[in-house]
Amino acid sequence: MQSRAWCLLLVGGAALAASAPAPAPQPTAGPEAEIDLHETARQLFDTFAPPEVKAQYDFPAREQWDAFAARLQHALETEDLSALAAYEPEARAALAALRFFPDYADQAEWLEERLDYIEAAKEAVRRPPALPPKPGAAPAPLPYYDLWLRRLQARPAPGRAAGLFPAVSRAFAAEGVPPQLAWIAEVESTFNPAARSPVGAKGLFQLMPATAQGLGLSTFLPDDRTDPEKSARAAARYLHDLHDQFGDWPLALAAYNAGPGRVRRLLTGRHATTFAEIAPALSAETRMYVPKVLAVVRVRTGLAPDRLPPPAGRRT
Repeated sequence: MQSRAWCLLLVGGAALAASAPAPAPQPTAGPEAEIDLHETARQLFDTFAPPEVKAQYDFPAREQWDAFAARLQHALETEDLSALAAYEPEARAALAALRFFPDYADQAEWLEERLDYIEAAKEAVRRPPALPPKPGAAPAPLPYYDLWLRRLQARPAPGRAAGLFPAVSRAFAAEGVPPQLAWIAEVESTFNPAARSPVGAKGLFQLMPATAQGLGLSTFLPDDRTDPEKSARAAARYLHDLHDQFGDWPLALAAYNAGPGRVRRLLTGRHATTFAEIAPALSAETRMYVPKVLAVVRVRTGLAPDRLPPPAGRRT
């Protein structure tokens, strides 16, 4: 999808939505049915867009958003930071357009967080790549941690954090996990309990359906992933288990994002024991995600990664 197609939503969407009469309520098929916002936007464009706008732009089809999200997700899952960085103009145009449609807020927030990774990847590729440490050598610094510290130092916490962090941090502590790690919700969802991703993750801690069900959460009527306390307890249990498996927080966080199977295979295949050793073979997203979480914890709590304590006790 070309960024100019998103400019249509930016140029036309705001003016049209502001000037057009409110669309008639649409019938819903059930408690989770939604008004077809894309079709409403298309009708507004067809009715109110000036001829010169129609002549210059085509209204982007729903499939174009889906295709863009899929292509961006693929870039996040590859190991090529430069490929991810190349999405900056298109992602920025898409985000600007989505923000003019309030009911696309979930998609906009997902894209905003991905844009943060894209911008960080763009900065990272300007630097010469660091060689992974040799087995037995002194531990290497956490890759890209300093980059994220600089990016986050002056960034305020999400507005929703003030109301939600006390409860979710207590939930983490109740599961034996350092409560400071509850700031992972800033990276996962900007503290939006209703956050959802195009691949099916949902809630403050962006749990996938199978993972949530394995942790004892319901994912259908109601979806427990949108319950801040229940999802926090589940995410903390999962992080506790991952730390038990991998022995430190950077590897546990990598497994939270990429899956424990992938992390285990890389550690075994490379005869490695640290995140820094396997980082070059992890996806672009995971390479950015781990240092970002730990930098957020440092900025919000003052706790450096090497001072983050292990979980209390071992889960069985």
